[in-house]
Amino acid sequence: MESVDGESRTRRRVLSAVLTRGPVTAGALADALGLTPAAVRRHLDALTADGLVAAHDLVRTGGRGRPARTVTATAAGRAAVRPRGGAGAGEELAAAALHRLAALGGREAVTAFAEDRARALEVRCAPALAAAGPGLAERVDALAGALSHEGYAASTRPVVPPRASAARRAPGRAPGRPAGRAPSAAGAVHAVQLCQGACPVAHVAGEFPELCRAETDAFSRLLGVHVQRLATLAHGEHACTTHVPVASPRSGTSTTRATSRTSTSPTSTSRQTPRTTASPEGTHPA
Repeated sequence: MESVDGESRTRRRVLSAVLTRGPVTAGALADALGLTPAAVRRHLDALTADGLVAAHDLVRTGGRGRPARTVTATAAGRAAVRPRGGAGAGEELAAAALHRLAALGGREAVTAFAEDRARALEVRCAPALAAAGPGLAERVDALAGALSHEGYAASTRPVVPPRASAARRAPGRAPGRPAGRAPSAAGAVHAVQLCQGACPVAHVAGEFPELCRAETDAFSRLLGVHVQRLATLAHGEHACTTHVPVASPRSGTSTTRATSRTSTSPTSTSRQTPRTTASPEGTHPA
């Protein structure tokens, strides 16, 4: 039987896995962590009682029986595993500073600050993408890994056409995968979702969306393709989700990456607001 300290460490591992992989089933967590399904469910019950995770019924497209249940981390759960410190005086100071900046310089000053912050993040992530090579799916995985190093708990998920999705799905398979692991059967994948289970500015990004826009623009520059933000933690979703096209919708061939490589002084891209479309299969539920 596990000691109290061992039980606590295992429970934290389960919570961290939910944060990175969610929405995820208990069976998938058991496979990923090398635990029994019964042990995972026991930890999930305790985490649910503490308000750190929440359970959801997985939408079924056919078949019989009870729908599978998935779990995601709550705001309290994200705060519990935040690597750069919890909520409190630091977040209050950041919010106060942004309000003061907006009062003194207007929203233009907030935009300039957000772009400077995003460019600094871009520079820190660029070496990992350069080492990943020209393949776009591999570069998205490399970006997820770099973002996880920054404390974003990032992962990637392949987006496949509905028919291919049914053939590819296997019982107990985790909906998400850790950063650094390319999807199998890449020919069927036409997009990848970059998911961030944590964000150091989520507490202010709802009031200052310039932060999210600048970050999305940085992802476009790093990957060399136009990306679309589908969901954000700041607006109550359980993860920030960015849609990255990796193949032509018509031909199915890989999207060609822009020829210019990211430098330490990346140039600005024009900011375009994408038209809202139906989320592809595999998109995080709102």
